[in-house]
Amino acid sequence: MAGPRNEPPVGEKHLKASEGVARDAASPRSSDPENFSGDPKLQHLAQEVSYADEEDPVNRQHNPLAQKLRSRHMQMIAIGGSIGAGLFVGSGGALRTGGPASVLLGFLIVGFMLLCTMQALGELTVLYPVNGAFYTYIVRFVDPSWGFAVGWDYAIGWLTVLPFELTAASITIEYWRDDIHVSVWISIFLVFLAGIQIFGVRGYGEVEFVLALIKILACVGFIIFGIVVDCGGVPSDNRGYIGAHYWHDPGAFRNGFKGFCSVFVTAAFAFGGTELVGLAAAEAEDPHRSLPKATRQVFWRIATFYILSLFIVGLIVPSDSPDLLGASGANTKASPFVLAIKYAGVKGLPSVMNAVITISVISVANSCTYGSSRTMQALAARGMGPRFLMYVDKKGRPVWCIVIQLLFGCLAYIGEAHASGEIFAWLLALSGLSFFFVWFSINLAHIRFRRGWAAHGFTKDQLPYRAAFGVAGSYIGVTLNALAMIATFYTSLFPLGASPDAEVFFENYLAAPIVLGLYISWKLWSRDWKMFIRARDMNVTTGIRRGSLDIALQPRQSGWRKALRAFI
Repeated sequence: MAGPRNEPPVGEKHLKASEGVARDAASPRSSDPENFSGDPKLQHLAQEVSYADEEDPVNRQHNPLAQKLRSRHMQMIAIGGSIGAGLFVGSGGALRTGGPASVLLGFLIVGFMLLCTMQALGELTVLYPVNGAFYTYIVRFVDPSWGFAVGWDYAIGWLTVLPFELTAASITIEYWRDDIHVSVWISIFLVFLAGIQIFGVRGYGEVEFVLALIKILACVGFIIFGIVVDCGGVPSDNRGYIGAHYWHDPGAFRNGFKGFCSVFVTAAFAFGGTELVGLAAAEAEDPHRSLPKATRQVFWRIATFYILSLFIVGLIVPSDSPDLLGASGANTKASPFVLAIKYAGVKGLPSVMNAVITISVISVANSCTYGSSRTMQALAARGMGPRFLMYVDKKGRPVWCIVIQLLFGCLAYIGEAHASGEIFAWLLALSGLSFFFVWFSINLAHIRFRRGWAAHGFTKDQLPYRAAFGVAGSYIGVTLNALAMIATFYTSLFPLGASPDAEVFFENYLAAPIVLGLYISWKLWSRDWKMFIRARDMNVTTGIRRGSLDIALQPRQSGWRKALRAFI
């Protein structure tokens, strides 16, 4: 199989501006080298960057992606964009399997890992707000073959999740109306998603802004409600003051170490999609202003809407409740959030919570369309996918990528088949671990980038935005991701309450051999046998948007102000 032998590695290419590369029209401010007279290195970098934002090979198309996402869109996507059924429903299964302490610790570990990851991603996206974001960073700073493997695994993950989310959203409607066929609701939601695509990225941003706001208000309301219930302030709740009773009976932990390990998969799906704010950087109006704010908001989302809400759930819902059986997918009757309201005896509120879950699932479906289409377009633009997928129309929409994603959505109709449960299980197996692979690779790309940045003579003080935990945070992120994947391997090989089963193992770990196969296939195709791109060979100037370096001139805060600024 012949590969592109004479083409230089991706990290070493500098394309000429005459190659039909789209210009960055959304950032009229240029980093004037004269502004950096006090810093020779920044002045030299600014001289190169004057053409860098026009030379990114991912932008080699006649119509670039539209840069229409405003700061409010970016912040709301970061705060509430990925809050979905993984939190509202899937956490119930984790609570029954591992107990409240395992849920709290598991989500704390994955949450801190993701906080490190998002800080690393924030540093990269503020400097390089390019198409494909983290996929592009992996290709440029780690290895093109690994970027190809992780990029396609991520795209396939979103492709296969969409039909499941459409089915899940339709099932939640049965809470109110079970006389209308599920396929009718699937069709309605599919048309709704297609309608959003007509308005391009601005449509995605506005819809996510509204849906995320609803989810945030629901989480805040539930936290207040849960505190009142735990303190015995609900007259209809016969339990009175609860306190930490359920942490003692039935207990804080269930099923020992294996129960604790099983929480990681649930946490990964619950947090999945947080990285989309980095993918949206290429379509942000003012990324070097809005992205730092959005990155800092992630801390509050993790601390408040995940950790605090799950802590309260563990206080007011017993982990041995038989109602928690089947807490997965769209089974809202087994949602610990719905059960908490039900056990308190409050009429009407379970219906409201079910509506929030429906909205959350639709939001995730919307994210599926965005995440897969932008990743596939970036892959194709780098020559790592079919050429027709790189097409972007005059309104900045990757049309063929969107069409393919919506066609995958039609797989939701297989829910009418007799073996639909098994089919969906294998579809979801394709997306399993994809978030771990992406988060692991983002941290690795950040570590490699810092080495390349230093190898070219630049310092961290010359970065427009720096990760709060530095490179150490990325090493922690790599380690925790690896441990989470090992824990998932352990629970897949030795499932809780059952003997080892090949089908169960591959349903949970199928993504691993797929990523390995994709990696090897691109190595063979490209005949690039290097394991890593050497630091001195990295191109650290391509893709920097004009005006972003000006932030490096601003005075740095120190001490407690600096620490506080990292999260506010």
